[in-house]
Amino acid sequence: MADRVYPSAKPNPQPSQALNGGGGGGAGGAPSFPPTKGQTYSATLPAYRPQPRKPPPPRRRSRRGCCCSCCLWLTLIIVALVLLAAIAAGVFYVIYRPRRPTFEVDGLRLSAFNVSGAGQLTSRLDLNVTARNPNAKIVYLYDAASISVFSGDVDVGDGSFPAFVQEAKNTTHLSAKLSAPSSQTLDSTAASDLRKKTSLPLEIAVDTKVGVKIGGLKTKKMGIQMRCEGINIGVPKGKAAPVASSPNAACKVKLRIKIWKWTIS
Repeated sequence: MADRVYPSAKPNPQPSQALNGGGGGGAGGAPSFPPTKGQTYSATLPAYRPQPRKPPPPRRRSRRGCCCSCCLWLTLIIVALVLLAAIAAGVFYVIYRPRRPTFEVDGLRLSAFNVSGAGQLTSRLDLNVTARNPNAKIVYLYDAASISVFSGDVDVGDGSFPAFVQEAKNTTHLSAKLSAPSSQTLDSTAASDLRKKTSLPLEIAVDTKVGVKIGGLKTKKMGIQMRCEGINIGVPKGKAAPVASSPNAACKVKLRIKIWKWTIS
Protein backbone atom coordinates (compact mmCIF):
# COMPACT_ATOMS: atom_id res chain seq x y z
CA MET A 1 0.00 0.00 0.00
CA ALA A 2 1.43 3.37 -0.96
CA ASP A 3 2.42 5.90 1.71
CA ARG A 4 0.29 9.06 1.90
CA VAL A 5 1.99 12.49 2.24
CA TYR A 6 0.40 15.06 4.56
CA PRO A 7 1.10 18.84 4.41
CA SER A 8 3.05 20.40 7.23
CA ALA A 9 1.01 22.08 9.94
CA LYS A 10 3.41 25.12 10.05
CA PRO A 11 3.07 27.60 7.17
CA ASN A 12 6.16 28.63 5.38
CA PRO A 13 7.29 32.18 6.35
CA GLN A 14 6.92 34.95 3.74
CA PRO A 15 10.20 35.95 2.21
CA SER A 16 11.37 39.23 3.63
CA GLN A 17 11.96 42.22 1.40
CA ALA A 18 15.44 42.91 0.35
CA LEU A 19 17.38 45.39 2.53
CA ASN A 20 17.58 48.96 1.27
CA GLY A 21 14.75 48.63 -1.27
CA GLY A 22 16.02 45.45 -2.89
CA GLY A 23 13.88 43.40 -5.24
CA GLY A 24 11.10 40.93 -4.27
CA GLY A 25 11.77 37.96 -2.13
CA GLY A 26 13.32 35.44 -4.40
CA ALA A 27 14.66 32.28 -3.09
CA GLY A 28 18.21 33.48 -3.42
CA GLY A 29 17.73 37.30 -2.47
CA ALA A 30 18.96 38.93 0.81
CA PRO A 31 16.33 39.94 3.35
CA SER A 32 15.29 43.68 3.31
CA PHE A 33 14.55 45.97 6.36
CA PRO A 34 12.92 49.47 6.65
CA PRO A 35 15.46 52.42 6.44
CA THR A 36 16.68 54.03 9.67
CA LYS A 37 16.34 57.75 10.55
CA GLY A 38 19.97 58.39 9.79
CA GLN A 39 19.59 56.88 6.35
CA THR A 40 16.46 58.98 5.68
CA TYR A 41 18.16 62.32 6.74
CA SER A 42 21.30 61.54 4.79
CA ALA A 43 19.21 60.94 1.71
CA THR A 44 17.44 64.37 1.94
CA LEU A 45 20.42 66.59 3.04
CA PRO A 46 22.80 67.98 0.36
CA ALA A 47 26.35 66.88 0.37
CA TYR A 48 28.66 69.00 2.61
CA ARG A 49 30.94 71.33 0.76
CA PRO A 50 33.48 73.45 2.67
CA GLN A 51 32.90 77.22 2.33
CA PRO A 52 35.73 79.48 1.19
CA ARG A 53 37.42 81.30 4.08
CA LYS A 54 36.42 84.97 4.30
CA PRO A 55 39.15 87.54 4.88
CA PRO A 56 39.04 89.15 8.34
CA PRO A 57 37.31 92.58 8.50
CA PRO A 58 39.63 95.60 8.48
CA ARG A 59 40.59 96.88 11.91
CA ARG A 60 38.96 100.14 12.83
CA ARG A 61 41.04 102.82 14.46
CA SER A 62 39.55 103.89 17.72
CA ARG A 63 38.31 107.45 18.22
CA ARG A 64 40.57 107.81 21.18
CA GLY A 65 43.62 107.13 19.05
CA CYS A 66 42.51 109.72 16.46
CA CYS A 67 41.93 112.34 19.17
CA CYS A 68 45.34 111.69 20.70
CA SER A 69 47.02 112.07 17.32
CA CYS A 70 45.17 115.33 16.59
CA CYS A 71 46.04 116.75 20.02
CA LEU A 72 49.69 115.82 19.57
CA TRP A 73 49.95 117.49 16.16
CA LEU A 74 48.07 120.57 17.37
CA THR A 75 50.41 120.90 20.35
CA LEU A 76 53.46 120.59 18.12
CA ILE A 77 52.11 123.25 15.74
CA ILE A 78 51.37 125.66 18.60
CA VAL A 79 54.82 125.14 20.11
CA ALA A 80 56.43 125.74 16.72
CA LEU A 81 54.44 128.96 16.19
CA VAL A 82 55.36 130.22 19.66
CA LEU A 83 59.03 129.53 19.02
CA LEU A 84 58.91 131.31 15.66
CA ALA A 85 57.14 134.31 17.23
CA ALA A 86 59.71 134.47 20.03
CA ILE A 87 62.58 134.33 17.53
CA ALA A 88 60.99 137.06 15.39
CA ALA A 89 60.39 139.26 18.45
CA GLY A 90 63.98 138.79 19.57
CA VAL A 91 65.35 139.73 16.14
CA PHE A 92 63.04 142.77 16.00
CA TYR A 93 64.13 143.94 19.45
CA VAL A 94 67.84 143.55 18.65
CA ILE A 95 67.51 145.52 15.39
CA TYR A 96 65.11 148.33 16.37
CA ARG A 97 65.29 148.56 20.21
CA PRO A 98 61.64 149.78 20.51
CA ARG A 99 60.76 152.17 23.34
CA ARG A 100 57.47 153.74 24.42
CA PRO A 101 56.74 157.37 23.64
CA THR A 102 56.81 159.76 26.60
CA PHE A 103 54.47 162.64 27.45
CA GLU A 104 54.94 165.50 29.88
CA VAL A 105 52.67 168.34 30.97
CA ASP A 106 54.78 171.48 30.64
CA GLY A 107 52.02 174.06 31.02
CA LEU A 108 48.51 174.28 32.52
CA ARG A 109 46.63 177.50 33.21
CA LEU A 110 43.12 177.88 34.65
CA SER A 111 41.78 181.21 33.37
CA ALA A 112 38.13 180.89 34.44
CA PHE A 113 36.30 178.85 37.06
CA ASN A 114 32.77 179.48 38.31
CA VAL A 115 29.94 177.38 39.77
CA SER A 116 26.44 178.83 39.35
CA GLY A 117 23.61 178.44 41.85
CA ALA A 118 22.01 175.81 39.57
CA GLY A 119 25.14 173.66 39.75
CA GLN A 120 26.46 174.60 36.30
CA LEU A 121 30.28 174.70 36.07
CA THR A 122 32.02 177.17 33.75
CA SER A 123 35.78 176.85 33.21
CA ARG A 124 38.57 177.58 30.72
CA LEU A 125 41.96 175.88 30.75
CA ASP A 126 45.07 176.11 28.55
CA LEU A 127 47.03 172.85 28.36
CA ASN A 128 50.49 172.33 26.86
CA VAL A 129 51.96 168.83 26.50
CA THR A 130 55.33 167.71 25.14
CA ALA A 131 55.49 164.34 23.33
CA ARG A 132 58.84 162.66 22.66
CA ASN A 133 59.72 159.73 20.42
CA PRO A 134 62.94 158.15 21.76
CA ASN A 135 63.25 155.58 18.94
CA ALA A 136 65.84 155.97 16.19
CA LYS A 137 64.05 153.89 13.51
CA ILE A 138 60.37 153.96 14.49
CA VAL A 139 57.78 156.57 13.46
CA TYR A 140 54.51 157.04 15.43
CA LEU A 141 51.23 157.86 13.68
CA TYR A 142 48.72 159.46 16.06
CA ASP A 143 44.98 159.96 15.56
CA ALA A 144 43.18 162.94 17.07
CA ALA A 145 43.17 162.64 20.87
CA SER A 146 40.36 163.42 23.34
CA ILE A 147 41.31 165.20 26.58
CA SER A 148 39.47 165.21 29.92
CA VAL A 149 40.58 166.99 33.09
CA PHE A 150 39.04 165.80 36.37
CA SER A 151 39.06 167.09 39.92
CA GLY A 152 37.78 164.13 41.89
CA ASP A 153 34.57 163.06 40.13
CA VAL A 154 33.96 166.46 38.53
CA ASP A 155 34.82 167.01 34.86
CA VAL A 156 36.63 170.35 34.92
CA GLY A 157 37.42 170.59 31.20
CA ASP A 158 37.29 168.69 27.89
CA GLY A 159 39.17 169.26 24.64
CA SER A 160 41.26 167.56 21.96
CA PHE A 161 44.66 167.38 20.29
CA PRO A 162 44.89 167.19 16.48
CA ALA A 163 46.26 164.12 14.69
CA PHE A 164 49.99 164.22 13.94
CA VAL A 165 52.94 162.16 12.74
CA GLN A 166 55.97 161.97 15.01
CA GLU A 167 59.21 161.11 13.29
CA ALA A 168 62.06 159.19 14.90
CA LYS A 169 63.97 161.08 17.60
CA ASN A 170 61.40 163.88 17.41
CA THR A 171 59.87 166.15 20.07
CA THR A 172 56.37 167.53 19.44
CA HIS A 173 54.63 170.30 21.42
CA LEU A 174 50.83 170.04 21.66
CA SER A 175 48.42 172.74 22.86
CA ALA A 176 44.70 172.63 23.57
CA LYS A 177 42.00 174.84 25.09
CA LEU A 178 39.60 173.07 27.42
CA SER A 179 36.22 173.92 28.93
CA ALA A 180 33.74 172.19 31.21
CA PRO A 181 30.96 170.30 29.40
CA SER A 182 27.67 172.21 29.32
CA SER A 183 25.69 169.00 29.87
CA GLN A 184 27.22 168.51 33.32
CA THR A 185 25.11 169.56 36.31
CA LEU A 186 26.55 169.23 39.80
CA ASP A 187 24.55 168.28 42.85
CA SER A 188 24.31 170.76 45.73
CA THR A 189 27.06 169.10 47.82
CA ALA A 190 29.63 168.98 44.99
CA ALA A 191 28.81 172.54 43.92
CA SER A 192 29.20 173.83 47.49
CA ASP A 193 32.57 172.06 47.90
CA LEU A 194 33.94 173.54 44.67
CA ARG A 195 32.91 177.09 45.66
CA LYS A 196 34.92 176.78 48.89
CA LYS A 197 38.12 175.47 47.31
CA THR A 198 41.09 177.71 46.65
CA SER A 199 43.07 175.06 44.74
CA LEU A 200 42.10 172.01 42.71
CA PRO A 201 43.90 168.65 42.51
CA LEU A 202 43.70 167.67 38.83
CA GLU A 203 44.06 164.50 36.81
CA ILE A 204 44.48 164.60 33.03
CA ALA A 205 43.37 161.70 30.80
CA VAL A 206 44.18 161.58 27.08
CA ASP A 207 42.80 158.81 24.84
CA THR A 208 43.94 158.24 21.28
CA LYS A 209 45.11 155.62 18.77
CA VAL A 210 48.63 155.21 17.49
CA GLY A 211 50.23 153.18 14.73
CA VAL A 212 53.86 152.35 14.05
CA LYS A 213 55.75 152.88 10.81
CA ILE A 214 59.02 151.02 10.21
CA GLY A 215 60.45 151.75 6.80
CA GLY A 216 57.63 151.07 4.35
CA LEU A 217 55.65 148.92 6.81
CA LYS A 218 52.72 150.34 8.79
CA THR A 219 50.96 148.52 11.61
CA LYS A 220 47.32 148.71 12.57
CA LYS A 221 46.55 151.51 15.02
CA MET A 222 45.93 150.53 18.63
CA GLY A 223 44.40 152.48 21.49
CA ILE A 224 46.58 154.10 24.14
CA GLN A 225 45.72 156.15 27.22
CA MET A 226 47.87 158.80 28.84
CA ARG A 227 47.19 159.70 32.48
CA CYS A 228 48.85 162.57 34.34
CA GLU A 229 48.34 162.82 38.10
CA GLY A 230 49.65 164.90 41.00
CA ILE A 231 48.83 168.30 39.49
CA ASN A 232 47.48 171.13 41.66
CA ILE A 233 46.27 174.50 40.43
CA GLY A 234 44.82 177.49 42.24
CA VAL A 235 41.30 178.76 41.64
CA PRO A 236 41.48 182.15 39.88
CA LYS A 237 40.46 185.20 41.88
CA GLY A 238 39.95 188.29 39.85
CA LYS A 239 41.77 188.69 36.52
CA ALA A 240 44.94 186.78 37.40
CA ALA A 241 45.09 183.24 35.99
CA PRO A 242 47.09 180.95 38.29
CA VAL A 243 49.57 178.45 36.88
CA ALA A 244 49.73 174.81 37.93
CA SER A 245 52.06 174.23 40.85
CA SER A 246 53.51 171.07 39.25
CA PRO A 247 53.59 171.77 35.51
CA ASN A 248 56.27 169.17 34.71
CA ALA A 249 54.23 166.19 35.88
CA ALA A 250 55.18 163.00 34.08
CA CYS A 251 52.42 160.97 32.44
CA LYS A 252 51.99 157.20 32.28
CA VAL A 253 51.12 155.61 28.95
CA LYS A 254 49.05 152.41 28.83
CA LEU A 255 48.13 150.29 25.85
CA ARG A 256 44.39 149.71 25.50
CA ILE A 257 43.38 146.53 23.65
CA LYS A 258 39.71 146.14 22.80
CA ILE A 259 38.40 142.57 22.56
CA TRP A 260 34.77 142.51 21.48
CA LYS A 261 33.02 144.47 24.28
CA TRP A 262 35.90 144.64 26.75
CA THR A 263 38.84 147.03 26.83
CA ILE A 264 42.06 145.82 28.48
CA SER A 265 44.57 148.43 29.68
